[in-house]
Amino acid sequence: MSVRVINDDAHFHSELAAAGIKLIVVDFTASWCGPCQRIAPQFEMLPNKYPKAIFLKVDVDKCPETAASQGVSAMPTFIFYRNRTKIDRIQGADINALEQKIQEHIGSGGDETGEDYGQGLMEINTFISKQECECLNESDDHPMNHCLVANGGYLQSDCDEQLILSVTFNQLVKIHSLKFKAPPQLGPKEIKIFINQPRTIDFDQAESMTSVQDLTLDPKDLEKGTPVNLRFVKFQNVQNIQIFVKNNQSGGEVTQLDYLGFIGSPILTTKMNDFKRVTGKKGESH
Repeated sequence: MSVRVINDDAHFHSELAAAGIKLIVVDFTASWCGPCQRIAPQFEMLPNKYPKAIFLKVDVDKCPETAASQGVSAMPTFIFYRNRTKIDRIQGADINALEQKIQEHIGSGGDETGEDYGQGLMEINTFISKQECECLNESDDHPMNHCLVANGGYLQSDCDEQLILSVTFNQLVKIHSLKFKAPPQLGPKEIKIFINQPRTIDFDQAESMTSVQDLTLDPKDLEKGTPVNLRFVKFQNVQNIQIFVKNNQSGGEVTQLDYLGFIGSPILTTKMNDFKRVTGKKGESH
């Protein structure tokens, strides 16, 4: 396993396409940049340490088009991609900060496998915008953020068994199925799902509003974290999803959720600042 050196822009895009759902970490570097040269030997060791990710090196002087189209102006810059989509970036020669980001993104959320579910589907927890998420009736000691990453602890309800989880993504996504992992007795049972609400709904609204889909979860699915399919056609354009947990399996006062995984795919959108004119002059049609 070694770092792959990019020759030109076409090579860069072919590597992104070939990687599929695997995590790609790209080091944008320059031969004249001292900090770049300092971190280079440490970056070279990462492919063996994280064999499930792909590591690329782009010399900004040899590949100016790639650097410009990816918005790189300071070196070193490390950009993270999955499914040909930019998901994160970090600047500066800080190996600890870089490894922290790699560990955060390496699994597709639920596990370290980066499992491919076919049809271009993957776990899309890596696209969650955590600062825009909210959970009503979460315990202070066991908040929702704990259940959005694998082995991150768990979410627990506070005053009674009900929860409203509002999860916002940093780009539009399609959601095919949901993974709920929880102790069979404490895990959610009946849930209602809403999408693209302008703000987090309250418990009265959740009870009275018509949901996009209702689910009744099976204790066996909770134990294994088996994906539960959604009506995929209804979840093709999701920025925000809200999950109302009405009750739990035992009818007790405390609901617990160890992991909530979203399986789907990002909708590949061209951001105008990433767009680069390839042929023709301005005003010409191609």
